[in-house]
Amino acid sequence: MRGNIFGTALLLGLALAAPLPALAQQENLGRNVDSLLDYAKARNPEYAAMRLEAEAARERIYPAGALPDPVFRTELQNITNYGSDASPNILPSRVGRTKYTLIQPLPFWGKRELKREAAEAEAEVAQARAGVTWTEQAARIKAAYAQYFAVAQLIRLNQEVIDLIDRIERITQARYAGGLAPQQDAIRVMVERTAMKNELIQMETEHHHTRSRLNALLARPTESPLAAPELLRTVPPAARLDFVALENRLRDRNPQLFADTARIRAAEKNRDLSYRNRYPDFSVGISPMQTGSRVNEWELMLEFNIPLQQESRRSQEREAEKMADAARARKEATANQLLDELSANLAAIDASRRIEMLAKSSLLPQSELTFQAALSGYETGKVDFATLLDAQRQIRKARQDIVKAQAEQQARLADIERLIGEDL
Repeated sequence: MRGNIFGTALLLGLALAAPLPALAQQENLGRNVDSLLDYAKARNPEYAAMRLEAEAARERIYPAGALPDPVFRTELQNITNYGSDASPNILPSRVGRTKYTLIQPLPFWGKRELKREAAEAEAEVAQARAGVTWTEQAARIKAAYAQYFAVAQLIRLNQEVIDLIDRIERITQARYAGGLAPQQDAIRVMVERTAMKNELIQMETEHHHTRSRLNALLARPTESPLAAPELLRTVPPAARLDFVALENRLRDRNPQLFADTARIRAAEKNRDLSYRNRYPDFSVGISPMQTGSRVNEWELMLEFNIPLQQESRRSQEREAEKMADAARARKEATANQLLDELSANLAAIDASRRIEMLAKSSLLPQSELTFQAALSGYETGKVDFATLLDAQRQIRKARQDIVKAQAEQQARLADIERLIGEDL
């Protein structure tokens, strides 16, 4: 009895403990972008479909280079048994003679290898397309998370500003009660607070939209909960964002360029195959001849097609040449477009970095000093209320500029990593 109770308790404990890692992952989902990327890589249906298509393309390699199936043929000769007393029949042992033929088609030397190599290149194209799908999906997730983080920060800043306005309102009410401030100041501070609350509602709505967007990218229900974002990724220093170094990494690792390179290789193999089609394909066969119930004769057969339609083949060869040239031109166009995007993103990340530094080192400290001076001046009646509100708005704008610059850097960083095909 005691053993049964212990066994039941053990099974119950294992059952309760089993989903804990999954639950922990769900609770941490959204705290940082890495958790979102890991989740998406394991569950995103679009990426899974591209991976499966790449695996399917790999399975086409062996059949492309395999020999064609042999052909078996049976010929019943003189089924009327002409010249004998036997009646017509279709049994092999009761007709005049039966011929069995086994034929094996044989492509000309080198054709099977070219077909297999072309299939390998097409499989690499499919694999590269899967890589393109993931890099694009990862970039969208990174950018959406940056926006998710930025909106959360802006909501926090907005609430801090509302608290500050409440403080200003108390000062205004005290001055108004003492006859030191006009009623207009008290009304204006209430209007300002109402405007900030209206802005807060809009930010909360945007926060909902960014969360829904992230859930959609993760293939989750749009209303699924996400943890509050805690931190952004570190943006590499300017020395690591060198255009020449990143250009080399882009050319070596970008999945779109890898796909274009594989397409060039496939087009070149198809071109070589079209030239090899100038030569005939063969078929060899062996035929035992049955008379009555005995096989008493054997035949060998050699067959090949005669490539007479040379003009048709020349057209196919020219087509294959043009397709190879088109694949090379497409790769060059893709490289130029990607390098242009890389240059634009590097310039944008540099600009947003400078905006952030300027706001942190100059604009925000100056705005805070201005506000403190305006607040002291307003309390003593040396500064009017409009100056105080302007100083408060400058602080809010400086903090918002910092948050937006950080989000812009993250979005641009995601684009750069998409272009070079790996994380920096």
